[in-house]
This record gives sequence, C-alpha cells and structure tokens, in this order.
Amino acid sequence: MYISKLVGERTKTSPADAVIKSHALMIRAGYMKLVSNGIWSLAMPAQRISQKIENIIREEMNAIEGQECLFPVVMPRELWDESGRYSSIGDEMVRFKDRKGGDFVLGMTHEEAAVQFARDAVNSYNQLPFMIYQIQTKFRDEGRARGGLIRVREFKMKDAYSFHIDQQDLEKYYYRAYAAYERIFKRIGMKNFIAVTSDSGMMGGKISHEFMLLTDVGEDTLVLCPKCGYKSNMEVANSVVENYADEVELPMEEVYTADAKEIAEVTKYLGDIPAYKTAKAVCYNIKGDSKTTVVCFVRGDLEVNEAKLKKVLRKEVVPAGLEGSALVAGNIGCLGLDKLKDVVVVYDNSLKGANNMVIGANKEEYHIKNFSFNRDIQIKEFHDIAKVVDGARCVHCGAPLTLQNGIEIGNIFQLGTKYTEAMGMTVLNKDGKATTPIMGCYGIGVGRAIASIAEESADEKGLNWPMAIAPWHVYLCALRPDDPVVREKADKLYQDLQSAGIEVLYDDRNVSPGFKFNDCDLMGIPVRVVISPRSIQNGIVEVQLRDGTLKENLNLDDCVGGLKKIIEDRI
Repeated sequence: MYISKLVGERTKTSPADAVIKSHALMIRAGYMKLVSNGIWSLAMPAQRISQKIENIIREEMNAIEGQECLFPVVMPRELWDESGRYSSIGDEMVRFKDRKGGDFVLGMTHEEAAVQFARDAVNSYNQLPFMIYQIQTKFRDEGRARGGLIRVREFKMKDAYSFHIDQQDLEKYYYRAYAAYERIFKRIGMKNFIAVTSDSGMMGGKISHEFMLLTDVGEDTLVLCPKCGYKSNMEVANSVVENYADEVELPMEEVYTADAKEIAEVTKYLGDIPAYKTAKAVCYNIKGDSKTTVVCFVRGDLEVNEAKLKKVLRKEVVPAGLEGSALVAGNIGCLGLDKLKDVVVVYDNSLKGANNMVIGANKEEYHIKNFSFNRDIQIKEFHDIAKVVDGARCVHCGAPLTLQNGIEIGNIFQLGTKYTEAMGMTVLNKDGKATTPIMGCYGIGVGRAIASIAEESADEKGLNWPMAIAPWHVYLCALRPDDPVVREKADKLYQDLQSAGIEVLYDDRNVSPGFKFNDCDLMGIPVRVVISPRSIQNGIVEVQLRDGTLKENLNLDDCVGGLKKIIEDRI
C-alpha cells in the first residue's frame, strides 16, 4: 500500500474528549473516525488489524470443534419473548417495528438465535456436545459510550454457544474454551491479562469468568490476592468480614448533629470518631417500581455493591429519589423502618454484632449514638452486600487483598438451561427420555481487543502494534523519492517484499525524513526500513524495530530474507 493513497488523516492533535491514549492515538494515526456517539468507521489499517484478530479467533475456535455460523442482526420479538428478555432488558436493546407493524430488535447478543437455530436440528444426545459461533456486528444502546473503541454502541464480537447433555460435559468443554481464550490473547499480543470470576448479569447462569487486561484506565475493579492467587471482579468478590464490637455497651442516646449528613461530616461533628463506628444508609428503588424503596445499611467505611444487592433482591435496582418519602435523607436510621410502607431493609454482614454505633435518628439534624445491632433491634438475617476494600483479608489465605483496574477483553459463562428450557429445546437421552441441554456462552469483542492492545503497548511516540496483528509488517521509508535512483531501488524493494509475502506500507511521499519517521512511529508499524541516497551508496538498508529492540543494517540486494526472518521470529 502506498501511503500517499491511504485514506485517513494523520495529525498531531488529539480530540478534547480523548482521555485515554488508545482513543487519542488511533484518531491521530488515522485509524478511525467518529460517526456518532459510540459508533465508528474503521480505516484500512484498523480493518486489517480487525481481520487478523478475527482470523486468530477463528483458528482457536475451530481447534475446539467450533462451527462458524452467522446469525441475523435483526430478530423478531417472538424469539425474545420466549426467553423473557424482551421485557427484562432495558433501553440498551433497540426495539422497532417493520413496515407491517411487526416488533423486532437489533441483536445485542444471540443466545435466542443460537437456540432457535439448533433446537429443530438437534434431537439426540448423540449430537451433543457441539459449539456454534459467529463473528458479527451487534448494537447495544450504551448510555455511557466513551474511550474510543473501549465502550461503544455498535461493535463486532465473536460469540459462541455450546450445548451439552449434562453439567459435567459442560464443565469439561468450558475449561477447553478457557484455555483457548488464553491462547487467543497471547497470540494477538496481550501481555498483562488475567481471568477473574465474575457476575453473569443479564446473561444468566451461575459460573462465569472475565478475561481482564490490567491497566490503570480500566473501568472494572479487580480484587487480587498476591499470595494465593485469588482473582475476582469487584462485583462478586468476597473478603473476610471484620465485625467490630466493644466489650462495654453504652446506653443509646440521641444527639444533635446539625446539618451533618455525609459520613465524613457526621464523624467530624462527633469528635472525629472512626467511620467504622457508623452505619451508612444507601437507598434504591426497585427498577420499574418507584414506590418501593430499598434501604441498605453498611458499615460507614464501606460501600454498597449493587451487583451483590441485585442477587439478594433478585431484582434490578436504581438509585432512589426520596422526594415525598418519609425517609429523611442523610439521617436515615434502623429504628422504626418496619413501620413504613413500601420500604425493604437489607443489612450488610459487616454490621452483625456491632455495638456503640452511630446511626441516623430518622429526623432532621439528629443521629443516635451507641446503637447495638444485637440489643436495640431484631434482625432476621444479614447479607454480603458490601464492596471489598484494599487491604481486606483474603477468604482463602488471610493475606491482604489488592485492588487493580482492568478492561474486560473477553468473557465466558456456564449458562445452564436458562435459554434451552425457556425456549423448549429438548433432546432424547440414552434412556430415550426428553432432557433439556445445558449451554455455555463465550464472547470476545474485536474492537475492544484492538483498543486494549493499543492501550497496553503504545508509548509517547504513538501506537506500537505486535507483529501478529500489525496492519503491515514493514514501513518502507524512501528518503528523497524524487531521486530517480532512490525511486527505482525503493520500488523494486517494495515489489520484492510483497512477492515474499511481507506486508508493507510504502511511504512514497516527497516530505522530510522527520515527517516520515514521526508517521511511522505514530502508526505503530513494527519494522521501519529506510532507503536513501546514502544507504544506496553504501549498499544497505537501515532496519529498526518500533519497540527499540533492534537496529541494524542489511545488505540492499538480499535484505528480503533477513526481514522475513525478523518478522517470523516475532509472530
């Protein structure tokens, strides 16, 4: 490819909303262009990267007996009514009517399509297990699209669905897919990634893992134990619960706290008492039910984990608006809530046995001191609804836990029978009886993989693509292409490289060397080959790797073999 013909402008300036380097650099390097919020056009270099990642994914999915299919982007409502998700998924799923008034959806995931595809064709245990997969465009009306290709609305994804006769067979295949994912991420050039246990969310199922790239710009918080290797997403992470109780219980008393409402304000007003001697009230509404208020109590130094709360309630929640409510924001306490209509109270495990605590008095400007959760209230059960904090003790080995940020680069789920049962898929088992197949689900976002690799490998000069997925292997930099000799030698080398199967981007522009070198670094092409009047005079080409690990001269007349070896050693 001649760079003079390449569509896509390279620039020194980053867009104002590009707060992470992968977003900024991919725009600056001319790899993508914004169409609408969370919707991007990919230029040729980015599309070439995408195709290489897709091919690696295909190879690994085929290696575990995957059958590539293609499901439709548009699906009728009836399929999603069968699973129950037409009503349970919110505004992130796009619903529309066709010209005949029929209800349709844009596919944001394809469990329903996979079951519909398989249920009539598969009727015996002899046909199990099998896995079908696709690489398909999806649309999710993400409310917080940002970060370039990290969080988008339209995206390309590999999603796979496996079907099994029993749980044992699913687990056996699940860990084959787990191993395939590790190979995929290594092959596409990721280095600092891990797999963590995670929440299945709207996908359903009980066991799931997320593959995470560890990076400070990641939106997910990961809980890690450096000693025993425990790894979990914050959504489902556990730690040893620290319950604090004083030997002497003091008498409960109501105290004036003026306009202090936040925990930090209350503790300061009461003489800098520690936050762990307070109980924090956090309020939610059941999604779709603005009348019911869920009041959660956690220790004052902790935060509510909404994913855990949803599991306790078995319902979705949203932050509560307390306008017109009997609850007094900032002064909510435990006493008397059982007398209020449409109030559900949930207590965190951290409060079990706690005494001499500060809680709200359920009236303006007052709190209660020396409250005991054993003495002053009857609580039937406590739940784990708190986020793990940095330094909390590991439930497996007792060592201090650490928190790190990560970008989700892939996920796998043991779905169970959530979809096959709802959609009436059965097969005959060995005894000739109808049984419901068990499913697994496995996803990788291609665009997010591109952005994540860029985020991990880029430096102050620009992008720095791994050889296996780079848009081109070689950036052929002709200095003084207006010189007939340089042009002739560069053109010949360009043709020789292509004939040898080496992918090359030829900078044929008559611009300064610095301009060309800057574009090469910005675009992240792994191998820079410089040919110039001086190098021709010396019978060499100058070779330099983008990552700085190699800088050498090769003989001009037989450099192709040397370049091919450099490339093959790094793929």
